[in-house]
Amino acid sequence: MSDLTGMRAVVTGGASGIGLATARLLNDRGARVAVLDLAGDTVTGPLLGFCADVSDDDSVRRAVDAAASALGGLDALVNNAGIGAIGSVEDNPDEQWQRVLDVNLMGVVRTTRAALPHLRASLDDHEGATAAVVNTGSIAATAGLPQRALYSASKGAVMALTLAMAADHVGERIRFNCVNPGTAETPWVDRLLQAAADPQAERAALNARQPSGRLVKAEEVAAAIAYLLSPAAGAVTGTALAVDGGMQGLRVRQTAQRAPRQ
Repeated sequence: MSDLTGMRAVVTGGASGIGLATARLLNDRGARVAVLDLAGDTVTGPLLGFCADVSDDDSVRRAVDAAASALGGLDALVNNAGIGAIGSVEDNPDEQWQRVLDVNLMGVVRTTRAALPHLRASLDDHEGATAAVVNTGSIAATAGLPQRALYSASKGAVMALTLAMAADHVGERIRFNCVNPGTAETPWVDRLLQAAADPQAERAALNARQPSGRLVKAEEVAAAIAYLLSPAAGAVTGTALAVDGGMQGLRVRQTAQRAPRQ
């Protein structure tokens, strides 16, 4: 499949997990892709890697400008960089609230702000085309999850920001959408499982929480992001696409669940 041939895309947090799966899929579909990450120097070809800290505006602007220069322009942005947090509203100190919001929410602000001039320039060169931004949200933005107060607040803000940016820039032909993954097979989730008293029991509980009976694959989230960036989604803006095994919308009785097919 080469439906993204000619696209020039930046993916933040693209050195691992969902971001890396997305960067690889976009490349496989014909896009040229630059990864912005704290570990950008670990990225290997054909992806382009740039070191950037989304909590530092100067770092973001330098990296976005360098990536756009290396790619010859910018048509798409994936705001995927983020960090997690565990606990109720009582459990995290102000400093941690500020840190998580600074990365998960303000990181989207900083990177989008730096990318917009490049996205506009791309549209000036391609009459009738659209540019696209996809933000990685979470099921935590739309469902109340235990011990995720801070993380949920940050991802709820990302979803609201996505809608506001979509409204602000629809007249410029720049589309904004987000994906809301369920619990996914990522390095962060792996670390949570390893830290649990009984990792196997914790994994079983996470699997059972999603009606599909399993965790979401990073590649499945990447496929949703690729669709939202693609010309096939040219009329899609201001949406939140759930990739959560039915967790948000389904209420399946335990006795009615079937084990996923192998």
